[in-house]
Amino acid sequence: MQIRKRIALLIDCDNVSHNSIEGVLEELAKHGTVNVRHAHGDWNNPSLSGWITKLHPHAIRPMQQFAYTKGKNATDSAMIIDAMDLLYSNSVDAFALMTSDSDFTPLVMRILESGFPVFGFGAMKTPQAFVDACSPFIYTENLVSEKADKTESSAPSAGRKSKTELRKDGALVKLLRTAVEQTSEDDGWAHMSKVANYISNNSSFSSINYGYRKFSDLIKASELFKVEMRKDGSAMYIKDARG
Repeated sequence: MQIRKRIALLIDCDNVSHNSIEGVLEELAKHGTVNVRHAHGDWNNPSLSGWITKLHPHAIRPMQQFAYTKGKNATDSAMIIDAMDLLYSNSVDAFALMTSDSDFTPLVMRILESGFPVFGFGAMKTPQAFVDACSPFIYTENLVSEKADKTESSAPSAGRKSKTELRKDGALVKLLRTAVEQTSEDDGWAHMSKVANYISNNSSFSSINYGYRKFSDLIKASELFKVEMRKDGSAMYIKDARG
């Protein structure tokens, strides 16, 4: 029986929308059990009223942090301390940070140094440094619930990219082809799971940011690779279509 990862979700409520929390929890459920759910912020601030409605339905623990000094983000400091306490508690196996603040980049790097994976969730405005540090990083606009108030989610979803759009993304094409090349067998065919693992260990890539819930669906849509199902359809292998 495979043991599921224990994941600690830390939320910076000051700069990330509450509308995507359902999607974030659904995504994390694919990787393990979110046994720690802490939402940091000044709960006296009216701007967090939307988050308040999400706490009890999703068993999220509010972590109060007063803004003692104007212009200083006390929430960031409290969230970093919380993360470090959890890091040494031996109660979690992975971290998920829901924030659009690049100031957490050093924290991500520190957690990674201890051998813990870090899932990142933030708005499309999130600085690239933080995006690149996480593996994977998913833009919250792509996880917003259909029932969410659209007026509070002004940034558009990335949408599902077409074959042409996928092929025009040079960085994506290079990443996919490199992953297949590095994990392929002597005949040039690579097992899909090995390709996915290679990518997750070497980048912040997520197929969700391209509009595809499954990595295999993105691969098929790009038509960059030959696809072959083996072992009675239970194993998917791919090979560079140029070969």
